[in-house]
Amino acid sequence: MIEIEKGSHYIKTLISQGEGLMLDFKFAINDSKKIARSLSAFANTDGGTLLIGVKDNGAIAGVRSDEEFYMLEAASSVYTSPVVPFCVKYWEINDRTVLEVKIEKSHTKPHLAPDKDNLMKAYIRVEDKNIVANKVLLKVWSYQNSQHAVKIKYSRKEEILLSYLNEFGTITFSKFQRIAEISRHTAEDILADFIMLDIIEMVITEQIVVYKLKDKINNSL
Repeated sequence: MIEIEKGSHYIKTLISQGEGLMLDFKFAINDSKKIARSLSAFANTDGGTLLIGVKDNGAIAGVRSDEEFYMLEAASSVYTSPVVPFCVKYWEINDRTVLEVKIEKSHTKPHLAPDKDNLMKAYIRVEDKNIVANKVLLKVWSYQNSQHAVKIKYSRKEEILLSYLNEFGTITFSKFQRIAEISRHTAEDILADFIMLDIIEMVITEQIVVYKLKDKINNSL
């Protein structure tokens, strides 16, 4: 159901916050697959809002036609799997129409969307960007969905990880794999298990992904 509202204060207040983790501006929808990545990223992270008809600098341009709404529907129903639901409001501001698209945080992650090569990937929101989720995060989601019981055998591999984190604070996936002399699959399993047990956490930026001890664990060591 589409709600139509008039007034500019609410939308201008949203715009003044700038793009970020839970807010993205789109001047127009001309590629349903690209919008599907945004729907995937918001659903897989903390939810958020797309403002369609707003330029990157916050200027209100307005949507050009109803076709953009239908492309948004296609982004959800055709190009996300499982489908990412959304709610839309039309806002009329100075004879221009802005679409406010709300996406809720999903409890059935991951939601996939096609990349530039039409390969289905899970996206997450990091600051104001959509990036592909790594295999460790995918494994954590899989564990959560299946209510997987985690049991860790404390061996040399696990000891190396915790000792390194205790001494240096953070570690990258490749560094852990190298110093523990283990396969990628084994490294993914160990990191995912420790995340599920709330012993370590993943810190994701646009440039790098690192793993660190949870603060409450770190403070006790």
